Amino acid sequence: MTTFADLGVRPRTLKSLADQNILEPLAVQAEAIPLLLQQRDVVIQAPTGSGKTLAFLLPLVERLAGHSSAGIRALIVVPTRELANQIQSVLRGIDPQLRTALIIGGVGYGSQTSALRNSCDVVIGCPGRILDLATQGAARFDRVSYLVLDEADEMLDQGFAPDVERIIATTPAASRQTVLASATIPGWVQRMIDKHLVDPERVRLSAEEPTLEHGLVCVERENRVSILSRLLRRHGSSAIVFHRTKHGAKKLARDLAREGHRTGELQGNLSQNARDRAIAAFRRGDSTVLVATNVAARGIDVSHVGLVVNYELPETAAWLTHRVGRTARNGAAGRALTFLSSDDADKWRKLRREGAPDLVWVDDNALITTGEMRTTTAPAFATAATRPARQLDGARTIRSRQWRRRRSSR
Repeated sequence: MTTFADLGVRPRTLKSLADQNILEPLAVQAEAIPLLLQQRDVVIQAPTGSGKTLAFLLPLVERLAGHSSAGIRALIVVPTRELANQIQSVLRGIDPQLRTALIIGGVGYGSQTSALRNSCDVVIGCPGRILDLATQGAARFDRVSYLVLDEADEMLDQGFAPDVERIIATTPAASRQTVLASATIPGWVQRMIDKHLVDPERVRLSAEEPTLEHGLVCVERENRVSILSRLLRRHGSSAIVFHRTKHGAKKLARDLAREGHRTGELQGNLSQNARDRAIAAFRRGDSTVLVATNVAARGIDVSHVGLVVNYELPETAAWLTHRVGRTARNGAAGRALTFLSSDDADKWRKLRREGAPDLVWVDDNALITTGEMRTTTAPAFATAATRPARQLDGARTIRSRQWRRRRSSR
């Protein structure tokens, strides 16, 4: 059995991990940590929830070896504020002596510039605000020895590529160790790797099976709130429900609250403080349902999410993958349900062409009455693109097959 000590982690860090009951490395950590401790550039490609964050944070802690007044020595660039917050929290749990600056939009500059002036060791933030403060001269990265680009596919897909390129240019190429972590490596991410990483080692992990159950549920729009409410009552534990729009998420959260569900809301029109409060309440269990847009589909690590519901289809197959990735994490079991109605047929065909998985249709009545995912006949609007369900005997439950997403170069 491999331990963190076997990987080369120091006793002080081992104690911090043990205090949090983190005793054995996950597969991605066992592969990546020794390479990073050798100060190699590394590309980590692994599914959401596989443990990538600890895989790049432990070598960071070991390399920095405590607080120093030498300036910013590590920079972690991420696509969302929530992910930045989460990484800072994990890092503080490993080494609270390291001084961090959280550099994100949606909040004032005062606390961030103050943190930067306070002999900051590590900057964690989003591209726009990082570049803004660097341009103002408030943040200097010329002493960065450890650079992380986390969730790189989303950052570049969202149009952050020019900002990320400019941020990288402010760090010292000759002495910098670079880590790029991502669930997928499309063509534009590969070009970034080729340009900025030196002879990188690659750590690839495939999704494990069969911890996820995922099926299609035929629900017409006028019945969705009612069906969803009954499904949530039967499920009984924490769930994330995804809506496509900010206004729709707000309205759905209000509708579910009226149905008696302890509901939180996470969408882009909320202030950063409101978003932080919503996530904290969901983590504590004060709310058991989080209604969210895609802002919650990447990087939010809440271990107890047992159900994800796609109330509205996402724009792309990749977003479907990342939404569903909020459950069945780190080997835990999870369930995902994707609502479809007749007017979703064209959208679903598009997602299938992009690589969305071949899912079975499940019986909503069985879900509500017994909690079981039983197959049912495909509805009339289902075509070859939605592929009728494979019939299973009796009340056998459905286990999703490993998703085989197509790689596409853009």
